[in-house]
Amino acid sequence: MKKQIPIHIVLFPDGNRRWAKERGLPTLKGHWEGYKNLLKFCQWCQKRGVKVLTAFGFSTENWDRTKREVIYLMKLLERGISDKKHVKDIQKYQVKVKIIGQKKRLPKSLQKAIVKIENLTKNNKDLQLNLAISYGGRWDITQAVQKIVRKKIPASKITEDLISQHLSTAGLPDPDLIIRAGGERRLSNFVIWQGAYSELYFPKKYWPAFTEKDLDEAIEEYNRRSRRFGH
Repeated sequence: MKKQIPIHIVLFPDGNRRWAKERGLPTLKGHWEGYKNLLKFCQWCQKRGVKVLTAFGFSTENWDRTKREVIYLMKLLERGISDKKHVKDIQKYQVKVKIIGQKKRLPKSLQKAIVKIENLTKNNKDLQLNLAISYGGRWDITQAVQKIVRKKIPASKITEDLISQHLSTAGLPDPDLIIRAGGERRLSNFVIWQGAYSELYFPKKYWPAFTEKDLDEAIEEYNRRSRRFGH
């Protein structure tokens, strides 16, 4: 039987801080190692035929972390989408980058970097990387409803499809597989509408230690599942 490859994978790159702590390293080092692993993960997904990857970068709740950590994460995200080597790799592997979340809440320099990387990669077709920054699932549904209300669409015309068309992920297939590294077993307010029928996979490894073999194991587990979509 031919192996089914998930078209859309959602990733929680979780456990960066715990990984660093166990090694006696600064928390911020864990975040950097996690980001480098995300770039590798994009290539692993692409090699296997995955078309869309949505990765949790910074949640609406993460604003409550220490000011030092928030500033570092903002700078890390900006560095990640601006670094010449990273951008060169993104172009080489034909990755289309899209940032989803509350963009207006971000530092101005990061907003400019987002506009630049999205414009630069908009015609790339091999893999779409949605990087969720200041994103929350409830926020996404709320802003979709607000858009619909502003358009004065009557209640009788509001359908599930219409709401989907106004989410941050409009036009993309719903996630087939959600991988959350680090051992936690919850969705933590991420893609809660889109992930209604996704298969969930919770490896215990912290994200910086996650390997290409671990991705293959996730896909093998995905193939063992029987997807019924509520039927």
